[in-house]
Amino acid sequence: MNHPGNSTFRYRDSAIVGLSHIEAPRVVTSAEFEERLATARSRLRLPANLLERVSGVRERRWWDEGTAFEDMAAEAGSKALAEAGVDPGDVGLLINTSVSRNQLEPSVAVRVHDRMGLSSRALNFDITNACLGFVNGIQMASAMIDAGQIDHAVVLGAEDVSRTQEDTLARLAQEDSTREDFADQFASLTLGDGAAAAVVGRASDRPDGHRVLGGVARAGTEHHGLCVGSFGKMTTDTKNLLAKGLRLVVGAWREAESDGWDWSAMDRYVTHQISTPYTNAIVDAVDLDPQVVPITFDRWGNVGPASIAMTLSEQAESLRPGDRVMCLGVGSGLNTAMLELAW
Repeated sequence: MNHPGNSTFRYRDSAIVGLSHIEAPRVVTSAEFEERLATARSRLRLPANLLERVSGVRERRWWDEGTAFEDMAAEAGSKALAEAGVDPGDVGLLINTSVSRNQLEPSVAVRVHDRMGLSSRALNFDITNACLGFVNGIQMASAMIDAGQIDHAVVLGAEDVSRTQEDTLARLAQEDSTREDFADQFASLTLGDGAAAAVVGRASDRPDGHRVLGGVARAGTEHHGLCVGSFGKMTTDTKNLLAKGLRLVVGAWREAESDGWDWSAMDRYVTHQISTPYTNAIVDAVDLDPQVVPITFDRWGNVGPASIAMTLSEQAESLRPGDRVMCLGVGSGLNTAMLELAW
């Protein structure tokens, strides 16, 4: 029996009232990675410019050496609060959605909470769900606002991938690396650093806000082994990740249609930024207009859960009141979620 109510959801009174993003300052090109792997590529007879040609990632960004990603998440959060005109003391919830972390305990959220100078009354915790974390954070914040528990939430995240990429480059450059190693670890070289934040408040208090209407979520956790990341290494079955992730997206899309959602003609589709093949596959599968699917992975890389928020923040200036916006993400696990905003 189908139960769309278990995966589709609607919010009554939540809105995004502030957005910000921070681009990491150091540009690192795919050509630089190719050069560092030139000897291994030659030994394994791998073509030149493979990374950019296959993924579409021309460059990504890294933080300057010594930069703490938690501090950049806090900076993005403070910028979003300033844009929203919300005092830090009025924040009731902070959600960190970063994949990156330097230790298992305490949470990343506690350092960000302290750095932002939030009140001791503000609940704070991490939501980690791979690249879907930011969308899940908006879901949680909206639900708590609708429940009357809080008035304002900050959902944020920042990523620091340089260590993982340095470790990956070192492994692949070794004399005993194989074509299989390149295939398994290829996706980790498409990642990038960055930070973003959103302030969520009551729509009834903020007519200038962007309503969080609701959407759909769906799980395909039988595929949890297709992309596995740890400190210093990420292995990905890119072929099956694309195929299974696409099937999950299409299933969720159709399930939402059966519950009354119509996403056939949105003004903007802000998708999780992975690569050219992934973007084209989603565009084709649900028949999107590619002209309203903005691309940022070519210059930022895949910034994990922050990528949707960064792209949305960049698009904000070109959006107009009344525009319909979808945020669509797929996270390792596999999980997917689609969230509609009324600009």
